[in-house]
Amino acid sequence: MPGRRVGRDESARGGRTTDTERELDRETAPEDEAAEADDEVTGPDDRQATSRPSAAAAAQAAMRAVAELIGRQPDGVVALEPTEDGWRVAVEVLEDERIPSSADILAIYEAELDMEGNLVACRRTRRYQRGRADASGGR
Repeated sequence: MPGRRVGRDESARGGRTTDTERELDRETAPEDEAAEADDEVTGPDDRQATSRPSAAAAAQAAMRAVAELIGRQPDGVVALEPTEDGWRVAVEVLEDERIPSSADILAIYEAELDMEGNLVACRRTRRYQRGRADASGGR
């Protein structure tokens, strides 16, 4: 019986319990059963809350996902911020290589990752020439 407290003399009495021991069983059993029920519902692995990947892991995952989607290798991560559901990562990509290189066309892709680091959304938010000053205030 879960939560049952065995008295010191119980084995000597052939397994019989006293009234006091029975009363202790009734008082402690609901707590013990509730703890066991919690273990059955949550399990030992469910007790830890799902945590988001590290910033570095999110940046790497976003770069891999963008490269796979658009078929071009990203130059790097230019912005990274945690969201309620994971991460939002801005990745810079060389879209059109020109001569001279100051005329290259670059783009910013915004990737949204869930709490496991999986890509859930991706969009190009900006396209610009490499040598141009940023007149939009960084966006």
